[in-house]
Amino acid sequence: MSISPTGRALRRALDGPFHDLKQRWRDEVSAADVVRAPDLDVEAARDWTLDSLTRLARRGFAIAGFPAEYGGRGTQADSVAHFEMLALGDLSLAIKGGVQHGLYGGAVTNLGTEFHHRTFLPRAITVEDGGCFAMTELGHGSDVQSLETLITFLPADDAFEVHSPTPSAAKAYIGNAGRDGRFAAVFGQLVVHGVHQGVHCIVVPIRDEQLRDLPGVTTSDQGHKGGLLGVDNGTIRFDHVRVPRTHLLDRYGGVTEQGEYVSAIESKNARFFTMLGTLVRGRICVAGAAGSATRKALSIATRYALQRRQFRAPGLGEEVPLLDYLAHQRKLLPNLARAYAFGFAENELAEHLQRVSDAAGADPIAARELETRAAGMKVAVTRWANDTVQLCREACGGAGYLSENGLTLIRQDVDVFATFEGDNTVLGQLVAKALLLEYRKTWGDLDLRGTAQATARLLGGTFMERTTARAAIERLVAAARRQPESEQVLARGWHVEMFEDRERHTVEGLARRMRAAAKVAEPHSFAALNALQQHMLAAADAHTDRVVLEAFIAGYTAIDDADVRALLIQLCDLYALSVIEQNRAWFMEHHRMDATRAKAVSATVDHLCGELRGAALALVEGLGVETSWLNSAMLSGGDDAAGTGAPASDHAA
Repeated sequence: MSISPTGRALRRALDGPFHDLKQRWRDEVSAADVVRAPDLDVEAARDWTLDSLTRLARRGFAIAGFPAEYGGRGTQADSVAHFEMLALGDLSLAIKGGVQHGLYGGAVTNLGTEFHHRTFLPRAITVEDGGCFAMTELGHGSDVQSLETLITFLPADDAFEVHSPTPSAAKAYIGNAGRDGRFAAVFGQLVVHGVHQGVHCIVVPIRDEQLRDLPGVTTSDQGHKGGLLGVDNGTIRFDHVRVPRTHLLDRYGGVTEQGEYVSAIESKNARFFTMLGTLVRGRICVAGAAGSATRKALSIATRYALQRRQFRAPGLGEEVPLLDYLAHQRKLLPNLARAYAFGFAENELAEHLQRVSDAAGADPIAARELETRAAGMKVAVTRWANDTVQLCREACGGAGYLSENGLTLIRQDVDVFATFEGDNTVLGQLVAKALLLEYRKTWGDLDLRGTAQATARLLGGTFMERTTARAAIERLVAAARRQPESEQVLARGWHVEMFEDRERHTVEGLARRMRAAAKVAEPHSFAALNALQQHMLAAADAHTDRVVLEAFIAGYTAIDDADVRALLIQLCDLYALSVIEQNRAWFMEHHRMDATRAKAVSATVDHLCGELRGAALALVEGLGVETSWLNSAMLSGGDDAAGTGAPASDHAA
């Protein structure tokens, strides 16, 4: 189906540097390649997912980020864009590809050396050898440093022994472990000559060519789940499994032919965090996939709201389209704005990933900033995805509850994204800790007065390093301060100041409370620190909101088309003000906004929803989901009993 010129221009803007790659998907990949029937049982769903991924990989899709000499095509940043496109089709397909190429293949690529690349990558890329990423254990999920699995060097055999010493050491929830995996990148405690060297990763064969467990390996299928039926999650246990010494992924530490442990990084902790830092792409991809799934849900719900009519307005002879109701606009349009905001932020994050990858560890500050932003984005987007997909289902009434209309499948599949690649609560705390570290570097041991003075001198704060729109944002802030108060609600500089102020105040308050908690003696120290967890999560949220806003600003300022830029500016207004409205209690409690200004913000959100209603169809076209990929029967036309009415285009300006 053709799209409007405005929709096409918006699509190009939101695709950003990845437009050509994403457009190739739209031009060359059919719905049959990426859209799963909603009524498949578990085995049929798994078969379809494996077959689809294999066919796409062999056509050159979804295999970016690998060395070209072994069959890879494209950069690390490209791999994120490929993952997002997979997720627009089917989330099981995206996660199967993420496990195979992003996690297993990524571990081999980033933690291994040329030998491992040559040995394992070609067949992993083509999906001839299914791969697992065996990090999580039954007893240890997010606490990777406490993994129980042992990888013990056996000098006499020039080999390692991989062993699960307790039931809680079993690898659990592992993609490809239930059925299709032949190799696993296994994380465990490396022991060399009785000395524990910390967590390392080793490639372990787990099944033969007939997919039977190899000696010492016990796999089990975790069966039916709450979603992602196309992904075969399972458990793996190891009983003194012998693996060649060369299978240890030893880019950051390994055992020589002489049987000695060597590493260029002396500190175990530094080695551990360097190793995990190379795997940050997984979190970026999960955020991107959650964003894609939500774009799809919003596309379905908004199109339905344009065509579905309900109740007659006084004086009108026909029923009113759902999207003409302000309450319905309030459900969908601020979330459309947020979809664009997250899309621009994801593009920026993928480019940051590429810069760090190209630097090959030469810039540790940039690497740490990438990890922080990836964690924050993963939390923000996956939480928004779960909330918004449910809202989209409700916005479509009974029709939304029918599997044939696509929303229930998205809802059940996106649920676990809050857990994938790190629990959201844990990741929020990780972001807060990074902010505190930067804060301490900036202000050191200043007292409260000194801290306040330093803050006043430092616009934005160095712990809040600006994104790519730095210069433009500085000008916007300065301009807003010169405007009359009555005009500031729509002033971008005021939005930025509000976002920054919330972040700055939250981080400063957390730092003061953390300093006080650190002085509490045992046995009360845990309780003192535990009481700060909600404050930590609030700081992480405030930071990510600010980063996303600045990415949105950078995104629309780069657009040459004046009409499209004006529309994106309106969307950015709606994003910024809806976030401020969502957090108005904080702003009012901290005397950043009075009741009059709070009412003005809400009234302006209402006004913007009305203004953008006429562009709704173009806005969902801009989200980049091919209509044939929507997999929603209620949008294909039909009678009113199925919840359909006139075509959406009849009601869109």
